[in-house]
Amino acid sequence: MGLGGVIMEFETIEIHREKDIVKVYLNRPEVHNAFNEQLIRELTSCFEELSNDNKNRIIILTGKGKSFCAGADLNWMKSMVKYSKEENIKDSRLLISLYDSINNCTKPVIGRVNGHAFGGGLGLISVCDIAIAVPDCKFAFSEVKLGIIPAVISTYIVRRIGLSNMRRLFITGERFDSEYARQIGLIDYVVSEDEIDKKISNYIEMLYSSGPIAINEIKKLVVSYEKKDIEDYMDHTVKIISNLRVSEEGQEGINAFLEKRKSKWSV
Repeated sequence: MGLGGVIMEFETIEIHREKDIVKVYLNRPEVHNAFNEQLIRELTSCFEELSNDNKNRIIILTGKGKSFCAGADLNWMKSMVKYSKEENIKDSRLLISLYDSINNCTKPVIGRVNGHAFGGGLGLISVCDIAIAVPDCKFAFSEVKLGIIPAVISTYIVRRIGLSNMRRLFITGERFDSEYARQIGLIDYVVSEDEIDKKISNYIEMLYSSGPIAINEIKKLVVSYEKKDIEDYMDHTVKIISNLRVSEEGQEGINAFLEKRKSKWSV
């Protein structure tokens, strides 16, 4: 498949494009779409390419088969048992690069959570801009049962569920369902399997009516809020809104509103 002039061929993920919407499937259903090093590298490369591809406006992330993502692959974990500290650091940085590639993607990312997710799979959900799940999914931060912790994903998880929920769920490793995930903010909506694609289509329509550059700036704004102290952040907000108001997209959006017409980017 050609994206931005680059041919992307993958073994562990599958990509479908329909006009300017790209659907990315985790494609290891035989192991419930569990991570191994190849999947991590391929998914990172995919999102880096999609982020720079002007042909697409919206990305949907989902899984093949009955699961969304079961976390780390058992065979991959076996290979890590004898890793040195340096090798473990390198491996963890690979994971951070994956989550950052999705979190910082210039396009809106919708998580279509089609089934169970554990450990690092929950990290994938947490970096989606919108997360929609089918009922009866099972979730857990199960790392503690192995004597380790979900350290890498904690940066992203806490933004979704808050410290108190993260503390309890991390130390117990307890399982919870789709509805509870919605209550704590990990999932935005729980929708029946028959209706999930309709719900996603509704959000696609909403996103089409939003300025693509504005969406990207909003995503960067959220990251800036987390990284800057409050005074620097407030100064940053003044500069960015001033730039956007005089930009081509900003002028088009404001004039379209005043003239009671659709903006050029709306479908």
